[in-house]
Amino acid sequence: MICKHFGECNACKIYEGGYQTQLQAKQALNTERFSKFYTGKIAVFESLESHYRARSEFKIWHDGDTLRYAMNHKEKGRVIFIEECPQVNEHIEKLMPKLLQMIAEKEMGFKLFGVDFLSSSRGEIVVSLLYHRRLDNEWEVLAKEIASDLNISIIGRSRKQKVVIGRDFICETLHIAGKPYIFYYIENSFTQPNPRVNEQMIAWAMEKFADAEGDLLELYCGAGNFTIPFAKIFDKVLATEVSKSSINAAKENMKLNSVENIEFVRMSVEDFVGALDGVREYRRMKDIDIKSYTLESIFVDPPRSGMDMASCLFSARHENIVYISCNPETLVRDLEILTQTHDVIDMALFDQFPYTHHVEMGVKLKKKA
Repeated sequence: MICKHFGECNACKIYEGGYQTQLQAKQALNTERFSKFYTGKIAVFESLESHYRARSEFKIWHDGDTLRYAMNHKEKGRVIFIEECPQVNEHIEKLMPKLLQMIAEKEMGFKLFGVDFLSSSRGEIVVSLLYHRRLDNEWEVLAKEIASDLNISIIGRSRKQKVVIGRDFICETLHIAGKPYIFYYIENSFTQPNPRVNEQMIAWAMEKFADAEGDLLELYCGAGNFTIPFAKIFDKVLATEVSKSSINAAKENMKLNSVENIEFVRMSVEDFVGALDGVREYRRMKDIDIKSYTLESIFVDPPRSGMDMASCLFSARHENIVYISCNPETLVRDLEILTQTHDVIDMALFDQFPYTHHVEMGVKLKKKA
């Protein structure tokens, strides 16, 4: 990827030598980082070298009477005006200058401070316009005109206000192991930003469970990104997530894919573990026949903070563990616990965030003989 803002924009921190050079550096760093737990070859799943992000956020900077996209500068306290961003997919890239021009022409920039883009691979786009003022009927009329002209959905957001022009979600199709899976991605909720690497990550996780039998327990299931495909290879799946909006989206995604063998529970991991251990009864578990499950396998995809001690010890009760981590540092901490009872038998690196230090790691663990 070539970008005129390399060296100034804080979004890309590693760029000298090109994509393959930064990828090799990540591979070397994490091979060393996890050498205590795994001495085999870590599989590396590459990203597209440009136009890989399906969601992105930009500041709006008022440069006199001119509106500009901006990002944080590498020097703290400064911003850089963005004239191009080859990170974002082609659909967002084409939309960005047109959108800003129309906002300026219709004089909708007053107290506008941010724009978020969410795009499907086919070009369905939701744009969120973020304001420091209340949005009135005139704003809504003008937003409808822009949405119609550009064939997009627009969400206007200000404090305690959300105005939806069109829809507040996109419909994405992921192709995993030769099969299509359909997902609703909701504006202002978490989605994987790099769809092509996401497909590889799901396919790898499914492959690691290829020899597993019985049912699956999933913690931190989100909107069902992994859960829906997993349902095709397990008899039943029991999945937990604390976010109400994510659980609602997961249930919709289950219907979209004609899947019927998943039960979703909106509970924190800590409460869920307590419920299974009989520490206390929870109303949300009253319709779950936990005794009907044969849970020898568990899948976890925690936030950057990783898992706590109780969650690690609970996961260690299962024969098979597949762990997807967005923070290698907390993964190292958790593997110190998990490898007391399990062996790491496979690892993978997923380059979700090219030109940065961030990677996602996949680990397959099996209980020691």
